[in-house]
Amino acid sequence: MDFDTRVGAYGVVLQEDQLLLSLWDGPNHPVWTLPGGGMEPHETPEISCVREIEEETGYLSELQGLLGVTSRTIPAERRLHGQPRPLLAVQILFRARILSGELRAEVGGSSIDAAWLPLTELARLQVEEPHRVSPHVVAALDLAGIELPTDAHSGERP
Repeated sequence: MDFDTRVGAYGVVLQEDQLLLSLWDGPNHPVWTLPGGGMEPHETPEISCVREIEEETGYLSELQGLLGVTSRTIPAERRLHGQPRPLLAVQILFRARILSGELRAEVGGSSIDAAWLPLTELARLQVEEPHRVSPHVVAALDLAGIELPTDAHSGERP
């Protein structure tokens, strides 16, 4: 079977119970996702991750370790630009911390905003509007050992 492959590197940046996210301008509606994206041919995953975090959020970051790798296959009929083959999307996930910079949205890219989302707000979105949060955010949090609050309305555990 013929298929395309896209490898991307993404950062999990958590500060004071807030997760750094990028708002991707998806095909049907905006989706909160981790800052990151496709690797360039000359890049290592580490260089790609640091570059993407800066491009999408304005922050210079430092990686603190590999969390893991996830993957999923997108059928040809669900691809954004109508390519006739399935896409194997591979996400390399790193824990990262901010060194410097100021939060801003990406300039000239596919992301339209960047924000620190409290874990309570992310949990609320997961319950009330799950289509607004990329499934790989939750997978990355699992790999990082970060649990979302179980009471999405109050932010407190029952």
